[in-house]
Amino acid sequence: MSVPLVAVIAFNHFSPFHLSVPCIIFGDLLHDQKLFELRIYADEPGKLRSNEGLSVESSLSVDELAQADIIIVPSWRDPAEKPDQSMLDALVTAHARGSQVVGLCLGTYVLAYAGLLKNHKAATHWEFEQDFISRFPDVKLDCNALYVDDDRLITSAGTAAGLDCCLYLVRQHYGSVIANKLARRMVIPPYREGGQAQFIERPVPVSTQDARINMLLDYLRNNLNKVHGLDELSHYIMMSHRTFTRQFYKATGMSVGEWLLVERLQRSQELLESTSLPIDAVAEQVGFQSATSLRQHFKHRFDVTPSEWRKTFQGKRPTAVNHLATNF
Repeated sequence: MSVPLVAVIAFNHFSPFHLSVPCIIFGDLLHDQKLFELRIYADEPGKLRSNEGLSVESSLSVDELAQADIIIVPSWRDPAEKPDQSMLDALVTAHARGSQVVGLCLGTYVLAYAGLLKNHKAATHWEFEQDFISRFPDVKLDCNALYVDDDRLITSAGTAAGLDCCLYLVRQHYGSVIANKLARRMVIPPYREGGQAQFIERPVPVSTQDARINMLLDYLRNNLNKVHGLDELSHYIMMSHRTFTRQFYKATGMSVGEWLLVERLQRSQELLESTSLPIDAVAEQVGFQSATSLRQHFKHRFDVTPSEWRKTFQGKRPTAVNHLATNF
């Protein structure tokens, strides 16, 4: 019985890691069982080189590319560069005949340049979210998903999310037993909970261009455990209630309540990573009224629970802190 033909697209200045992900997943990782036929396609003639000096050669023509069962674009070198039209046409032809077309990380840009993602859901690296949206406003970008499958158009978030996406494809073709076996061989989880929101760094700026608002932000960060009312804060900053709410939104782009929620979640992440505090103590220190409230907001924002976050990000030796501390 024939196995699916997987074509991986390589290009000059390729990323060795991104290229290696589909190559190892769809190569002969299970030496006693051939699951896929893996071929490399080059969108440029001659040897293709990475910035680190590695090189690859192609074994697939553009016509053969269009006949592949799965086509994977493992990344892309420049979001502003439109790829060669003949390659884009091959992607469109392959998808039209029923193939799966995959964009890992910035490879999503290639699928978008081909016009395949119009009115479809997609994912890409969180750092390029705004750039992608501005270039392709007709694509429904999911800024949290590790990977998205919409009508045989599979796209993933950045870097290691490509592993999750490729294992998903294996699971589709051969089931969970084989996918789990591959994951164990690679010593990686067969399935990760949550989305890429959990890997995004601080979502709000530390300071603004308004000196008085900056003074207030410092005060709030040092008193996250307290309950804050608008009357109290407007008095603290010596503004009227109406002027304060307007100036705060102008400076930060969000309401006081929204800003406090983001900061409290950010601080809870730090405590979960660096301390052994129980969840209810974390909730108290960052200003949530209960552990239940923290769990609900945390799950809604990051798509994982506080305990799952701690398991993923905490080091082996957490540092205990004083449960009675009130300021940070």
